[in-house]
Amino acid sequence: MTFAHPEFLIIGLFLIPLVGLFMWWAAKRRGRAIDQLGDSALILRLSNSINWRGRRWRSALWLAALALIVFSLARPQWGSEVHEVEQEGLQVMIALDVSQSMLAEDIKPTRLDRAKLEIADLMQRLDGDEVGIVLFSGASFLQVPLTSDYSTALAYLDSAKPSVISRPGTVIGDAIRTALRSFDPELASQKVLIVMTDGEDHETDPLVSAQEAADAGVLIYTIGFGNPEGAPIPITNDYGQITGYKTDDQGNMILSKLDDATLQAIADTGSGRYYRATAGGSELDALLDEIDGLQTAQLQSRMETRMIERYQIFLALAFLALIAAELIPDRITEPVRKNWSRQVARLRPSSAT
Repeated sequence: MTFAHPEFLIIGLFLIPLVGLFMWWAAKRRGRAIDQLGDSALILRLSNSINWRGRRWRSALWLAALALIVFSLARPQWGSEVHEVEQEGLQVMIALDVSQSMLAEDIKPTRLDRAKLEIADLMQRLDGDEVGIVLFSGASFLQVPLTSDYSTALAYLDSAKPSVISRPGTVIGDAIRTALRSFDPELASQKVLIVMTDGEDHETDPLVSAQEAADAGVLIYTIGFGNPEGAPIPITNDYGQITGYKTDDQGNMILSKLDDATLQAIADTGSGRYYRATAGGSELDALLDEIDGLQTAQLQSRMETRMIERYQIFLALAFLALIAAELIPDRITEPVRKNWSRQVARLRPSSAT
């Protein structure tokens, strides 16, 4: 026998004895209160019909029901059965820009941190879709292959920062091609690429790559981080602390500006939509509304062995114990009057003087 939640057994070890002690204390206190009411013979006469043994049985059944409920909460399991599990959903690749310009603070806390928060939120709201992550700046690589293990994907996402790619720059076109190679071509499910960047790319032609992806049946959605007015690009040390801002050869501060036009063109080429990141995150709601209606297909089918839950047995026994406790009468319908008479006689004072 195994337990899915053995911690409830530990709780029961403390709870059940405490409840038992409380019931014993309450019974004793009730008895002392009755003794203080008045004449002993009158009290005995009034309480003669009480089913004292039945009350003790009722308390025992209540305590047993509590123990059975706690035991069932621990979810006892024994035996196993094999199930075929089929997973259906989309193939979703996320291309995340980790270039130095994504550290700009025109979106709080930074463009990159905000994008990572949106990816985490996206994964929490996806239902059965496989997700992969491509990181890019001056180069691109697949960081997380397509997976439905969102917790592992999020663990890798935490390490996404400019230092993971030594080459500076932004190559959106290469990132699209890397994502395109990372989809599973054997699956019929709809392929979706979400590009999260500020849109600045002076090294590749992202529209050519977007057209290649579109020809392969990939829908491309883009989310732009930043503002068109621009923001300075921080320079950070090994501890992530800002030590200054990037300047050109003349010493002028370089501003990183959101390129709405490029990101809109990429989305249009990929038959998707472009969203600008907002403080409230409304773009993520709109994106999810879009992809929820897309085609799904079976992603994988596997045999899974599961332990058989047996908590129902103990819940049923607890239910029966509670019913039995309620069926016990509180009073005896025909009290044994002889026994009562003898007890009253013992309580009367002797007539001898």
